[in-house]
Order: sequence, then C-alpha cells, then structure tokens
Amino acid sequence: MAKVEIYTWRMCPFCIRAKHLLDKKGVKYTEYVIDGDETARSAMVKRGSDGKRSVPQIFINDLHIGGCDAIHDLDSQGKLDALLA
Repeated sequence: MAKVEIYTWRMCPFCIRAKHLLDKKGVKYTEYVIDGDETARSAMVKRGSDGKRSVPQIFINDLHIGGCDAIHDLDSQGKLDALLA
C-alpha cells in the first residue's frame, strides 16, 4: 500500500473533496492540518515540486501529486489506482 500524505486546512472545501476521494477508495493517509501554521506551510512548499502554497497538497510515496484538481484528474485518467497500489 502506498504512503499517502495530505496537507490541509480544516474547513477547506478542496481539502474535504480530496480526502473524500481517498476515503472512497479506502486509502489510509496521514493528514497534516496546517491552519494558520506558516512554519508547516513553508515545509509543505519546500517539499512540493511547484512552489504552491495552496491546500491541499498531496504526496504519494513522497511524489508530489499536487492539489484537489490534480488528484481527481489522475483518477479520471485511470492513473491514480496504480499510484496507490
């Protein structure tokens, strides 16, 4: 099973939507809730590949996937399940 990590804000609708997709697929993930924590946000940005400060930011096996749209795009292209295997 893949190691999945997601950086979120509690009330972010995009974060909730991304987590819903992972939940629907039965994926266990580590969630980092970073509401207002600039130190954690800076660490997330450094970890990512595109410098984005927006949430969610999703990593699968330490590979930066991106945000909510990116994970849904991978799913609709049939590529997400292979990454999660």
